[in-house]
Amino acid sequence: MNLRKLLFLCLLLPAGNKIAADNKPVEETIIALERAAMDRWAKGDPDGFIELSTDDVVYIDPFLEQKFEGIDQLKELYETIRGKVEIDRYEFIRPVVQAAGGCAVLTYNFISYYKEEVHKWNCTEVYRLETSGKWKIIHTHWSLVKPLK
Repeated sequence: MNLRKLLFLCLLLPAGNKIAADNKPVEETIIALERAAMDRWAKGDPDGFIELSTDDVVYIDPFLEQKFEGIDQLKELYETIRGKVEIDRYEFIRPVVQAAGGCAVLTYNFISYYKEEVHKWNCTEVYRLETSGKWKIIHTHWSLVKPLK
């Protein structure tokens, strides 16, 4: 299912569950999942995001010429950078979770710090509540922040 159809279906569903399967507010659950995966990513371990992604995940990144479709393509990409990512610290700036029915969209600005380097990104993650009761990523979109001068 493409993102446009999914978001349309989410809009038809009643306003999102305020409480997730773990009895926490959906916003708190989604942000905690994202932070846990990012903590692993910062140490060069992409498995946190792989484990959070569905088989039909779509991944968009400004360094890729085209989107990746499916967990197998995402795994191949992540294997090329396994152990190479190093982040001393990071920040999620103004994370927002918008939930509707069994979908939640997380958006945030991301700043990572490594030694003297600072990288600024925008991120959008679309999560789907699976029948198992777990939230999984079905769509990821990263873009670079270009500061105005």
